Amino acid sequence: MDKYPDQKRAVQYLYPPVDPFDQRMMDVGDGHKIYVEQCGNPSGIPVVVLHGGPGGGCSPAMRRYFDPAVFRVVLFDQRGCGRSRPHAVIENNTTWHLVRDIEMIREALGIDAWIAFGGSWGATLALIYAQTHPDRVRELVLRGVFTMTKAEIDWFYGGGAGKFWPEVWARFVGLIPEDERDDLVAAYHKRLFSGDRLEETKYGRAWASWENALASIHSNGMGGEAPGEYARAFSRLENHYFINGGFLEFDGQILANMDRIADIPGTVVQGRYDMICPPDSAYAIVQRWPRSTLKMVRNAGHALSEPGISSELVRTMDRIAMTEQRR
Repeated sequence: MDKYPDQKRAVQYLYPPVDPFDQRMMDVGDGHKIYVEQCGNPSGIPVVVLHGGPGGGCSPAMRRYFDPAVFRVVLFDQRGCGRSRPHAVIENNTTWHLVRDIEMIREALGIDAWIAFGGSWGATLALIYAQTHPDRVRELVLRGVFTMTKAEIDWFYGGGAGKFWPEVWARFVGLIPEDERDDLVAAYHKRLFSGDRLEETKYGRAWASWENALASIHSNGMGGEAPGEYARAFSRLENHYFINGGFLEFDGQILANMDRIADIPGTVVQGRYDMICPPDSAYAIVQRWPRSTLKMVRNAGHALSEPGISSELVRTMDRIAMTEQRR
């Protein structure tokens, strides 16, 4: 019996597991090598999957949102995380390095233009990539939109989300001395980059746990304890990007540049009760994006694995497949 009888488990909406037909380590310069894989149909509609975090890495489940007979799916671990090397490193690791990496992958694979599919930070990166290279993006499919504004970061690390989860917030804040709690991103930054591996892992687990605890609408408030190396990389990279405002030129840059993608079609899938990336950001970009559609999923939070989120994403990709095949 389903734990939540009104919803199927997310996996029931996905395509069967599939193995990559191509796996490689790509040298992108600056001392970084990134892991890249392809699965599905080598001659199919190309899609690039942009994972969240920053620092989250790809998982095999991310391959399953696409009909493998129709799509050529490209996944990669962004700099410093997953199977990319060096691990947990922030040097030469900015949004603009990642945008360049995406272009290097596209060129290396001989793809003229592709669909960009990303959630959370992956949605951020997809929007920035599309605004930088609009001629290389056929369509955008976004989930749990985050536009890297100060207001969004303040919501999650300044106590907004904590008002809904006070006991979880207390655990996250409790590791930091009272005189540093006015800027938790900076306080955690000091500890995540202390040079003491044990301390970095401890605070990395706490940082990751705070986010994981709020990802699902069905959460009991326990974020679990992520493996140390994963948590350290995820938290260092995410903190590095947040403390630097995503390396954008100004606060609100993504919203200000929505005219650059006015001619690109897009679908935004958003959980109504997303505690990590509240729906106002998704709503705001759609208001400035004439060829976009907002799919607000009731009874859903932030996680890709939410049943309502997964079903809507698969439905969106199936619709794109049918449209493309009619052409």
